[in-house]
Amino acid sequence: MSSPHIRRPASVQRVMMTVLVALLPGIVVYVWQAGAGILVNLAIATATALASEALMLRLRKRPLWIALSDGSAIVTAWLIALILPSIVPWWLTMTGVLVAIVGAKHLYGGIGQNPFNPAMAAYCAVIVAYPALMSQWPSIDGVDFATQLHLILGGSREIDGITGATALDAMRTGLRNQNDVRSILGSGTGTFGFAGGRGWEWIAAGYLAGGLFLLVRRVITWHLPFGFIAGMGLMAGVFWLAAPNNFPSPLFHFASGGTMLAAFFIVTDPVTGTSSPLGKFIFAAGAGIIAWVIRTFGIYPDGIAFAVLLMNICVPLINHATQPVPVGQRKDSRP
Repeated sequence: MSSPHIRRPASVQRVMMTVLVALLPGIVVYVWQAGAGILVNLAIATATALASEALMLRLRKRPLWIALSDGSAIVTAWLIALILPSIVPWWLTMTGVLVAIVGAKHLYGGIGQNPFNPAMAAYCAVIVAYPALMSQWPSIDGVDFATQLHLILGGSREIDGITGATALDAMRTGLRNQNDVRSILGSGTGTFGFAGGRGWEWIAAGYLAGGLFLLVRRVITWHLPFGFIAGMGLMAGVFWLAAPNNFPSPLFHFASGGTMLAAFFIVTDPVTGTSSPLGKFIFAAGAGIIAWVIRTFGIYPDGIAFAVLLMNICVPLINHATQPVPVGQRKDSRP
């Protein structure tokens, strides 16, 4: 093809629809491994997001259809549903979505104006308010859809034999009980697979496939996912090499929790992140490092949400420090 090479401008709707398509491999594997309850949560989250988005647009006297059809509210809803346990009651999913759409998005002025990642703000709010419910993840051994639906719709939460510890929780608990990594991984509890959490490593692979699709489609650049994975991998690798009995390997961290979802779908949020290539890498690497620290030494099952919000605070400073020098201007003359 001859020059000039002019790329068609990407609309918000086209980008968001591409992100939704990229999430599908992870969702399909999620259903295969952990049951179809996640589909109910996705429906609840989507309906709540669209309703709350319409309400806020009406209150702000903004046109409804353009904003409702751009797909941004649905992307936020899907991310919230995917980061919450798939058997949480319906009202908890709705609460998280309302925090994201009303509090973290529209109270700051709507799309393009919010300084904090809405999905991560929602996760932090609900895990602080309802830590017990947020620790109830379905067992990979298989929970039938009827039972999952019963729990989601508010039925009695008799969870013995239904829920199981996540790989991150089991590893942290084992290490604090003075066990070594090898004995924890070989404990025979069925929590761990060949790389991370049994079943969840395949879900991570689904998110990785979707993330690579986003890279191929040039919806995101490599700086953010690579930076996040590199930051977490560097910290995990250094401590693992220094004390392999006390710290799991980088591969364990990559295949457990929400690492791949965060790397390709959360830190890549264009609104709450940085703008320059170097700034993107610094932002994502910082989030990966902080997430590893919270996972390893904190009390929460996964530190990604807190890490992303902390790095959101640093965005203005990172943007200022990594602002490219305009052509023809000396570096020391930059304001």
